[in-house]
Amino acid sequence: MTNSEIFELLDRFECSSVMTMKVCVGGDTLELSRTGVAIPSAPAAAAPANAPAPATEEGPVICAPLVGTFYAAAAPDQPPLVKSGDRVSKGRTVCLIEAMKMMSEVTAPCDCVIEEVLAKNGELLAFGAPIFRYREA
Repeated sequence: MTNSEIFELLDRFECSSVMTMKVCVGGDTLELSRTGVAIPSAPAAAAPANAPAPATEEGPVICAPLVGTFYAAAAPDQPPLVKSGDRVSKGRTVCLIEAMKMMSEVTAPCDCVIEEVLAKNGELLAFGAPIFRYREA
């Protein structure tokens, strides 16, 4: 995780009503918590954006480490970085997320096979939104 990603997470945590947060990216873990009275969260209509993947999708998922736009390829005229059925090694870039005009790489957490792509190219992702379902290889 880069310093700018950590600072962005801190800013978003401070402005949210979330009381605790744990983010694991690669070998890095960031845990934040606060004490005090919880502030009411966003309206229920916003809940589906942060909802976990449906129960029919079993297995571990790679989640969005930040809020931003999902890009499956490095450029519009290039093929996706990964697709269903691809075997990837730990640390390989599987997609890009654009936030605040900056591109961030999302990498595979382990040697794995991408089972399913859960996000659509160009889709706005919430923090923690599932992007890929995978199985360890």
